[in-house]
Parts: sequence; C-alpha cells; structure tokens
Amino acid sequence: MSDLFEDASLSSQPARNATSISGHQPLAARMRPQGVDEYVGQSHLLGDGKPLRRVFDQHQLHSMILWGPPGTGKTTLALMLAGAVDAYFVTLSAVLAGVKDIREAVAQARQRLTSGQRTVLFVDEVHRFNKSQQDAFLPHVEDGTIIFIGATTENPSFELNNALLSRVRVYRLRSLQTDELAGLLDRALALPELNHIEMPEDAREALLSNADGDARRLLNLLEVATDLLDGDNVLDLPKVRELLRDSLRRFDKGGDLFYDQISALHKSVRGSDPDAALYWLARMLDGGCDALYLARRVVRMASEDIGNADPRAMPLCLSAWQVQERLGSPEGELALAQAVAYIAVAPKSNAVYSAWNQAQAWVRSHPSDEVPLHLRNAPTKLMKDEGYGAEYHYAHDYPDAYVAGENYFPEGMGQPTFYQPVARGLESRIGDKIADWKRRNAASEWQRSKGKR
Repeated sequence: MSDLFEDASLSSQPARNATSISGHQPLAARMRPQGVDEYVGQSHLLGDGKPLRRVFDQHQLHSMILWGPPGTGKTTLALMLAGAVDAYFVTLSAVLAGVKDIREAVAQARQRLTSGQRTVLFVDEVHRFNKSQQDAFLPHVEDGTIIFIGATTENPSFELNNALLSRVRVYRLRSLQTDELAGLLDRALALPELNHIEMPEDAREALLSNADGDARRLLNLLEVATDLLDGDNVLDLPKVRELLRDSLRRFDKGGDLFYDQISALHKSVRGSDPDAALYWLARMLDGGCDALYLARRVVRMASEDIGNADPRAMPLCLSAWQVQERLGSPEGELALAQAVAYIAVAPKSNAVYSAWNQAQAWVRSHPSDEVPLHLRNAPTKLMKDEGYGAEYHYAHDYPDAYVAGENYFPEGMGQPTFYQPVARGLESRIGDKIADWKRRNAASEWQRSKGKR
C-alpha cells in the first residue's frame, strides 16, 4: 500500500512544502496555494456564494467528481477541500491500484471513523478504473465511510458508471485565462529564488500563450527556462522560443479535448466558415494530432455535409489525404488546409447522408423481402424457365435511358423515398431530374390504368 497511497492529515489550510522529494520540489508543488484566496481560477465554483466556496464557508463536504483539463488545480482543490473539514486525505492512483487496494483504504477509513475522523479518498484519473473498480466505492460512499473525490480529464458521462455518477456531484473546471496565468507568473517571479529574473513583455506573452490555460505547464516551463539564463538574468523572447521549440500545446489524443476539437472543426466546415475551420485544423496539428486521422475525417465531412451538392469535394479531399501520405509535413498539411478551405465554402447537402441513414433504418426494421423475378439474374436455362429476368426492361432501349413506371423494389414494399436532393449546388439539378422522372412515372401509371404501355 505504501507505493500506492500518500497519506497526509491536513488542517483547514494545507501547508506549502508539506512533502519533500530528495530535498527538492518542483516549482508547481512549491506554488501550491495555502488557502482558497490564493487559488487561481475557477471563480464559477469558488466565488462568493458558489458551490465549492460554500464548502469552505460551511465546512460541509460531499462526494464529487472534479472534471477539467490538466493543470487546472484538481488535486490542489481536493487537498484544500479536505483541509476545510479537517479530514484525513488519502490519494489512490487509478493507474496502479485495484479493488484490493480500494478495500484496504476503506477499511482504514472505517477505523478512523471510530475515532471521529473522516477520510477523503482522492482518486486521480478515476476514468481509468473499470466498472467493477468503480462499483467498489458505491456502498462506502452511500454509508458515509469515505468522502469520495475523483479527478478526471475525460467526460464523466462517457467514462464513469451511472451508479457512481448518481452518488456524486460533478464540477467542471475550466482552463485558466491569460490574466489568471499572468498573476500566477508574477507570484512565481516574486519568489526569492526567482526574483532576480527579468522578463520583457514579449517573452511573457509567448510563455503565457504557450501555457495554454495550464498552470502546471506554465510553472514547469518557467522552471526549465531558468536553465537557459546565461548570466544576465534576462529571460528574453529568443530564450523562450528556444524553450518552446519542441513543446507541444495541450492536446489529449483520444480524450475529451480531442473530440471537442474535431467536433469544432467539423461544425465549422458544416457552417461554411473557412477561417474557423482552418483555425481548428491548425490547433489540432499544433497539438500533435495525426494528420492522417484528420485527412480521413475531412473525407468524411466531404461525404456527409457536401455530398452531391459538389461532387468535386470528395476527390479533392482524397487527393489531400494522398499528398499527406506521400509527402508528409509540411506539404501534406498545406494540402489538408486547401481541402478544408474548399469544403468549408462548398455548397452543403446532407441529403445522401440522411438517405443512407433512412435506408439502413428501413432494412433493419423490415423483413428481408425477396428480389422480384424481373430483377434477378438468369445465367442458366433453369433460371430462365423459373421466370428469372422475365419482363425486365433494359433501360438503354428507352428514351433518355429511363423506363417510366418500372419498379426496382421488392413486391409489396412500396417505393419509399430516401434521397431528397437540396436546392443547392449540383443537387438542385439532380432534384430537377428526379422530379421529371416522378412525373413520367405518374404518367406511366395513368397509362397503365387505361390499358396502355
């Protein structure tokens, strides 16, 4: 258990420098706030009268999930909340621990409860626990043995069991704003070991921008930057750029932020905003997203949101994909940008996408009707004798290669309409053609009703 848990009995104000690692702490650890008034960001939760501020004011803590991007202070906030109610704080690693470790932590919490001390069980990266591990918390949360606080960067709706979610409250933490990060940077530069450093305004702006709303990232970058000082104690823009050269912005491949950004890219294309579409493409590439993944998604956008309104979109996107595969970056990225800009301004239609969904739904909800005899292939004499292919009308033998009144659906099924072209781009002409065919079909039906063909 010693390698999985870090236990600390906290007062209402968690002490700075409470833990030492070989006599040295990272700057981010040294900068932990000593009280709620020093905590940076999350005013929607910690402002006057806000939900978590009431915990500090009323000293009443409940089980919760803290959901937010990295570096927004989830662990620090959990420590402070435990301190606010004088609870014993236990950290459990969802990466390393199992059900056995959960049971042992609960047993210790139950023993503390007999002496009147409550336990906050903090689970970092709680989304990494499977269903059985998450279920192991349920009875102990319900009976008050533990106050459960889970931290996650992933959407709890997708990653946590409904049973666990029903027993906790979910609080969403937001990325820190530039002014909040600037205040944190000023506090760090005021520390005795850093107050000799000078930072020009352009260097500050570059560092704050690259921190990307992540307080821990900002402090880690600042700490590394101190190694670049060459005796003049000036952390200028060239030094910051050198620091950031190989540093990627926050981008969680496969996580909640990843899907938020690809959603923003897709919706910008659908909404015909090329500037926003290019912005989100750049954001994802800047964060380290696989360009080939983006190429596949761009092809999907061309099919789903443009379709036959502009059939040139699909081959253009496929070509961009091919350029990325063959040439890599930066040539491939430019080709992707060209494709994204094109599909953003192309006429939009989801008619094929809607038609395909309707056709699939129809097939799933109806029996497998037989293929009509006149549509069946008849490669043998037996099949011809059985009527296969009989009364089939070869379209090329008719005017405009169209057989008015012919039915290509199974008998008795009717003729449902799935594909309804929109009045934009090429589909406006396709719609006119389909409307003409329907008029000719109706005329043919009338002629048959009169005994004519």
